[in-house]
Amino acid sequence: MAREYRTIEEISGPLMLVRGVENVKYDELGEIELASGERRRCKVLEIEGSDALVQLFESSIGLNIEQSTVRFLGRGLELAVSRDMLGRIFDGMGSPIDGGKAVIPEAMRDINGMPINPASRDYPNEFIQTGVSAIDGLNTLVRGQKLPIFSGAGLPHAQLAAQIARQAEVLNSEETFAVVFAAMGITFEEADYFISDFRRTGAIDRAVMFINLANDPAIERISTPRMAMTAAEYLAFDLDMHVLVLMTDITYYAEALREVSAARKEVPGRRGYPGYLYTDLASIYERAGRIKGKRGSITFVPILTMPDDDKTHPIPDLTGYITEGQIILSRDLYRRGIQPPIDVLPSLSRLKDKGIGKGRTRADHADTMNQLFAAYSRGKDARDLEIILGEDALSPLDREYAKFSEAFEKQYVSQGFNTDRSIEETLNIGWSLLSMLPASELKRVHDEYIEQYYNKGADN
Repeated sequence: MAREYRTIEEISGPLMLVRGVENVKYDELGEIELASGERRRCKVLEIEGSDALVQLFESSIGLNIEQSTVRFLGRGLELAVSRDMLGRIFDGMGSPIDGGKAVIPEAMRDINGMPINPASRDYPNEFIQTGVSAIDGLNTLVRGQKLPIFSGAGLPHAQLAAQIARQAEVLNSEETFAVVFAAMGITFEEADYFISDFRRTGAIDRAVMFINLANDPAIERISTPRMAMTAAEYLAFDLDMHVLVLMTDITYYAEALREVSAARKEVPGRRGYPGYLYTDLASIYERAGRIKGKRGSITFVPILTMPDDDKTHPIPDLTGYITEGQIILSRDLYRRGIQPPIDVLPSLSRLKDKGIGKGRTRADHADTMNQLFAAYSRGKDARDLEIILGEDALSPLDREYAKFSEAFEKQYVSQGFNTDRSIEETLNIGWSLLSMLPASELKRVHDEYIEQYYNKGADN
């Protein structure tokens, strides 16, 4: 039986110091019993000799240090995992909040799982169709990849996340596709939007949702992504499912880390974030991927809002080092009514070449992608020049490129949040746009594809 301690020395914000403890370990779960009989949870953050620094999961209000007892449970925070998790909604601590009964566990898993060993990783090479042309056609998501979405305050990343969650699928695959969705630090309205959208579209049937609200404790925000990754690991590597993990918003998670770090009086790093922010993010991100000999996989799409739209901010900066590219949302495109406002030129999927081509999408995919990038880039330059010097300063060919770039944004990128395009549709729209340019300008496309698709894109 766990030993009880009445040696609470001090409480400072979410932290509590307990003296004279024995055989207590880092990250161990604890339980505080108040004089009223109420019980609150805590977790060991630091051990120094016989002193334990613990973090409270709930508020410290009403906690009398002389009349309260603490006992440590000899285990870390665990999640009850089962196939019955699909279709359920949990809070950031893994407790059901959808009115249903608690999950009968097939296993209990410590949420602090280990990153996948690089030696046992299998290379991502299977195309995931999200139904979003700007991703599927130009910055392709591959099964087992980590591809974050960099957004900004007020941009519609929530709508894009919900769209990907309900539309994503692995083509020509026998394995079941599941979605694990984790939301951290969001408002009640945002939580209601996600839950309602998942239920309305039926996406909830193949999803496991973890919802942490802005008024929930910081420690719960820190546990939420680990709960989600633990559920994903069980579905992927125990039940052989293809799992897509969507998390929003990593920025709120990092701010919770900063709050705890400040309470512990740690020496701050860049912009006040703890110096171990990179390591902490990696401990979550690197749990995604494919494992040799396993049929299942975890594909990870974290969403983060860049403070002041600054790509050099520590959170997007460090995320970029760990992941394989980024999808960037543009405030300028959003103001001009482009939905979703994906800025395709600075966006990048480093593994896109591994998931496209004959047998995966279509043989002309790589050529079409490269030509669309080149043409759109030149068209944007032409439009910028037109703003400065006027249309008369452009050559006839540059005017065609300027018209192409405008049509590209309206027809290819802007598809709304309810349109689900197959990869065939996306590629054909690309060819319809490329047919606006002279065939002689398609220098990045093989002649056989020009002959097959040029001027036939919309009908093919």
